[in-house]
Amino acid sequence: MKKILIAEDEAAIREFVVINLKRNGYEVAEAADGVQAIRLYDAQGGDFDVAILDIMMPEVDGLEVCRYLRTHSDTIGIILLTAKGQEQDKVGGFLSGADDYVVKPFSPSELIARVDAVYRRVSLNREMANAGRKAAETIESGDFTLHMRSRKICYDDREVELTQIEFQIMEFFMTNPGKSLSRRDILEHVWGANYVGDDKVIDVNVRRLRMKLEADPGEPKHLTTVWGFGYKWVP
Repeated sequence: MKKILIAEDEAAIREFVVINLKRNGYEVAEAADGVQAIRLYDAQGGDFDVAILDIMMPEVDGLEVCRYLRTHSDTIGIILLTAKGQEQDKVGGFLSGADDYVVKPFSPSELIARVDAVYRRVSLNREMANAGRKAAETIESGDFTLHMRSRKICYDDREVELTQIEFQIMEFFMTNPGKSLSRRDILEHVWGANYVGDDKVIDVNVRRLRMKLEADPGEPKHLTTVWGFGYKWVP
C-alpha cells in the first residue's frame, strides 16, 4: 500500500487533500501540526513513502519536520505546501531536504500529479537500494566512487551520504563526465519529463553537493557551472 503522511493545520485543506489521496489509492495518516507529524512518523517506524507538509504550522513548522524526516530517512519523498510561493520558501524547502513544493491554492489534479511523481522516484530508489544495480555495484569517475547499493560517494578516504535526489543527480553527472548538462536535462532525468516545477531545485541541490564534495564550494573544480545553460561534472 502507498502510505502518505500529511501535516496541515487547516482542517478544511487537510480533509480536501486526504479525500483526493484516498481516491487515488493512497493510505493516509493525518497530523494537525508538526509535533503530531513527528509523533506519527516515529510511532509507525518511519513506514511512509511520501510526506506532505504545510510550511506554516504552529509550534513545529513544516521545514523543521522536513529536516527531521530527512535525517531519519534519505528515501522518503517530501512535498511542501506553501501559501507564499516566494523564492526564499522554495530555496529553504529544498535546502531542508524537500523533493518538491506545491503553492496554495492548488487543484486536486496538480497535487496528485506531484505526489505520483515523487512516489515513483521513491519506489525506484528503494528498488535500487534493495537490489543494487546488475550492471555495476559502483560508478567510478576520477577519484570519486559512487556506491549504487548504499547511495554513498567516496573520495579522498572520505565517505559521504547522499539524499535520494543528490544520488540521482550524481549518477547522471558521473555517467556523463565532461558533458554540459542543461537544467532541463537534469530535471527530466531525476524528476521526470512531466515535472511541472521550476528549475531552482537543480541549483539548490548542486549547491548542497558542492558543500559535500568540493574543497572550496565557492570555487568548484568538479561541479562546474555552464553559464546560461546548466552544469558539468569534471572528474
